[in-house]
Amino acid sequence: MVRVSGLASGMDIDQIVSDLMKAERMPIDKMKKQKQTLEWQRDDYRSMNLLLSEFNNLAFNMTLQSSYSSKTVSSSDETKVKAAATSSAGNASYTLSNVTMATAAQNISNGKISEGTIDPAKSLWEQKNLLGSAWSGKEVKQPDITISDDTKTAKLSKGAIFEGSLPSSIQVKNGESSQEFNIKTTGDPTLIGENDVFVNMNTGEMTFGSTLTNGSTVQGFTYKQNVLQFSITTYDSSGKATGDNTDGSMSFEFDGSASLNTVLTQLSNSKVGISAFYDEGTDKVVFTRKDTGDLSKAGGAGGQKMVFSGAFLTNFLKLDTQKETGGTDAKFTLNGLETTRKSNTFTTGGVTYTLQNNFTGDVRVNVSNDTQKVFDTIKDFVTKYNELIEKINGKITEERDRNYQPLTDEEREKLTDKQAEQWDEKAKSGLLKGDSILSSGLNQMRSNWYASVSGVSGAFSQLTDIGISTSANYSDRGKLVIEGDGTKLKEAIEKDPQSVMDLFMKSGSTTSEKGIVRRLRDTITQTVSKVEQRAGRSTWTSEQFLLGRNLKSVNSQITSFESRLTQVEDRYYRQFTAMEKAIQNANAQSAQLSQYFS
Repeated sequence: MVRVSGLASGMDIDQIVSDLMKAERMPIDKMKKQKQTLEWQRDDYRSMNLLLSEFNNLAFNMTLQSSYSSKTVSSSDETKVKAAATSSAGNASYTLSNVTMATAAQNISNGKISEGTIDPAKSLWEQKNLLGSAWSGKEVKQPDITISDDTKTAKLSKGAIFEGSLPSSIQVKNGESSQEFNIKTTGDPTLIGENDVFVNMNTGEMTFGSTLTNGSTVQGFTYKQNVLQFSITTYDSSGKATGDNTDGSMSFEFDGSASLNTVLTQLSNSKVGISAFYDEGTDKVVFTRKDTGDLSKAGGAGGQKMVFSGAFLTNFLKLDTQKETGGTDAKFTLNGLETTRKSNTFTTGGVTYTLQNNFTGDVRVNVSNDTQKVFDTIKDFVTKYNELIEKINGKITEERDRNYQPLTDEEREKLTDKQAEQWDEKAKSGLLKGDSILSSGLNQMRSNWYASVSGVSGAFSQLTDIGISTSANYSDRGKLVIEGDGTKLKEAIEKDPQSVMDLFMKSGSTTSEKGIVRRLRDTITQTVSKVEQRAGRSTWTSEQFLLGRNLKSVNSQITSFESRLTQVEDRYYRQFTAMEKAIQNANAQSAQLSQYFS
């Protein structure tokens, strides 16, 4: 639509229409403020649900036995025995004596492996003469090599080529034509003929006697590469071989580019369970089982703990199975019972012992309830509960200042950022004041704490029995207080830990039979569900919750009203345009009449 400004009338038509539209826009501004209020209210509800859900996760930990059955363990000599206990361990004293620690099997080279001439950091192929017959040939299927530029060189996929495994010649094709190059492996590569190709047996580098043009293809062929192949067999605590092969061994393969250090590192990182290293001072390697104990084949007690196969291990590294120092089991007496273990760390009756040294005397290990840790767990839970209800109470008692409504875009432009922030803070206040869902949830949680737990097998059936009560200060709105310095609670934990645990986490088919924490979790779950029905989740659609449906309705009203405002604004402009045309016509007629009297 073409809009005419006030050229004829001298009036600021745009400003007049803008002022008229301000009055027309008042209902839609009210709708947008309503929308903003609903969004703030939705976000407030969701923040309350987040607090409840986080507390519910903490409450879950309070339904675990380990929260109430922590144990403290003391050893009369930790240089000899260290110990730890799980919640299932009984309160008792244990005596360990006559301890001989478990040892790991070990095998050391039976003599120097190279008279000190090997460099453990260099590739083994560079030092191939030291390894003698340790090498074996592995077939390599060389694919076709496409030449991308005019050149005389190309490279095979593998070096360390097995002597005598290369064919006598190589075919090179270029379109329909083909040329055969005779393979040379000795002599000077710069003196070969046009139809020859020199192959470096170490690197696999090929040098041709004539230039290969771009697009040529060196035809693939099969040859062998020198590799180190060997296997090791080890056994677990049950005497079963740990390898993947059918005989229980584990196979290893390395090409010539690997150094001795690389081989030993990869062996140490494998699941064969061996730690291996080379000692340059003695020119020997050391293989040690990572696990201690007599780890030999089932039914073969006292037999080999590590079985080696392959010339690299037996000939070059000089590892002789018969020279092995076998691992031994730990031997000790526990409360008068002579027994053994494969490892120096073992668990009995919920107590885990770690042997530190051999000794003949006695070491006493005492297991008792860790009263302080259980006290701290309960105290922390009470503190988190108090923080939760303080935040929720703060929301449902917050006053609503109706003098502060959400700002429109025009109103916000007139304020500084700080002023707008302060205004929003006041406008957001009290949106959950007196909310029935949250108020009901808080009241139910208070009841959960104070009601007796029926069927408790012990001295304590309600919270006050263990020294936890409600604050006498009304303004605290139901906060819990641990009486005095916590002495009564600590005494309750020490006197009857089972009863304290039942008071908090007892299961039951009815609310009265359930422990306090289980009641709280039921109440929180119900409250969260009710809040979600009103405010939803971030992943829900608007149709799935009440405020979402309300927001959708307001958005629809805003869209409809904006369409109506466009029509009203167009009508005003049409009217002023008609007025301008009428004034323009009147001015033209007046000018014409004035000519007749001049």
